[in-house]
Amino acid sequence: MAPPVKSGPRYDHFIQVPKVRVIDDEGENLGIMYTREAIEQAQEKGLNLVEVSPNADPPVCKFLDVGKYRYEAQKKANLARKTQKTQDIKEVKMRPNIDTHDYEVKMRNVAKFIEHGDKVKITLRFRGREMAHQHLGMDLLKRVQDDVAEIAKVEAFPRLEGRQMLMVLAPK
Repeated sequence: MAPPVKSGPRYDHFIQVPKVRVIDDEGENLGIMYTREAIEQAQEKGLNLVEVSPNADPPVCKFLDVGKYRYEAQKKANLARKTQKTQDIKEVKMRPNIDTHDYEVKMRNVAKFIEHGDKVKITLRFRGREMAHQHLGMDLLKRVQDDVAEIAKVEAFPRLEGRQMLMVLAPK
């Protein structure tokens, strides 16, 4: 017999109450019976008696094939893990005095990343005397925000960290 799982259903040798409500392997309610009698019936069918609702009065137990139950639960978890979409954070770096063509190329990349369902971190790097003109950087990030307003929302508004201004966009 398999060792008991710490969280989840309790198996036949851990059921402490004298009487339980029993449901068989087809889902039929067999009624209330003594725990020992229910365990014997489950073993005759080659199954385990598993407590599914311990807080009920009397507790509800079910005939289950524990190995099959675990296998199917693991299969379901693997399928859920396979179908979930991981969201990456892509980074686009710019400078405050970016040329229009370069800006358009960067914006095409931003749009492509957002279409794929990724978040986009826009990093604006200031060098030398550009630090004195931070308003240009803020204007540029406002322009980015306006250009992607239909497909993305701002998750982290522009903020200055050292010599960089950061903004994070997420798909709508």
